[in-house]
Amino acid sequence: MIPNRSALLLAGGLAVTGTVHFLRPKPFDTIVPRTLPGSARPWTHVSGVAELACAATVAHPRTRRAGATATAGLLAAVFPANVRMAVDWRNKPRALRYGAYARLPLQLPLIRRALSVRANTDP
Repeated sequence: MIPNRSALLLAGGLAVTGTVHFLRPKPFDTIVPRTLPGSARPWTHVSGVAELACAATVAHPRTRRAGATATAGLLAAVFPANVRMAVDWRNKPRALRYGAYARLPLQLPLIRRALSVRANTDP
């Protein structure tokens, strides 16, 4: 894949997901790890802001390398929420359950994509 195109696809995905954190926060609230202090909604908003910030930095060539690094870290940091979703949704309808399970192995290619964008961006 062309490096610039790969970066823009990554940025676009982050922008969409970050925006959804604000438009439809409830599903994200339900997967915030219980070990985090306070209520879930602020954590949902913080993660949405983080995704939007990563999207903006990955989209801009001058900040792309740092943004891709931050994106890989963010994707690793939210993995526990995906695990919680898979566990909590084990009794949901099949399509929802499989969607939650599919998020787990898909996190790795997203992290690899972010690291690839970083590697293909001039320092």
